[in-house]
Amino acid sequence: MWQCCLVTDVLDNVQSWITIPDAAEQLDIPVGRVRRLIEEHHLIAIKRDGVLQIPTEIIVEGEPLPSLPGTMIVLLDSGLNYDEAFRWLYTVEESLPGTPMEFLLKGHKSAVRRAAMLLAL
Repeated sequence: MWQCCLVTDVLDNVQSWITIPDAAEQLDIPVGRVRRLIEEHHLIAIKRDGVLQIPTEIIVEGEPLPSLPGTMIVLLDSGLNYDEAFRWLYTVEESLPGTPMEFLLKGHKSAVRRAAMLLAL
């Protein structure tokens, strides 16, 4: 039986977005280096409206969020693809009272990585 429910995109949990050139300006590095940081998971980006965009909150005090690369590696090693890992970070997780990204931003990387490792089971 079909049930009506409100469907929202977890990416709506992202506070704001910036483009790669904007990130390069914020980080004071060349655009090519920003792309390299994305490849190395120091930054994460996803196409929105045909443009690769980065969540603004993962740049903290002019630097990429330090806990992000290790967390992305755990998620990818747990069997998620890049898009799934990105979306998981912004999806409310039962074991955390909030989204994993909220917890990473508060400095609780161990709790987030434990939850991420459970995805592999």
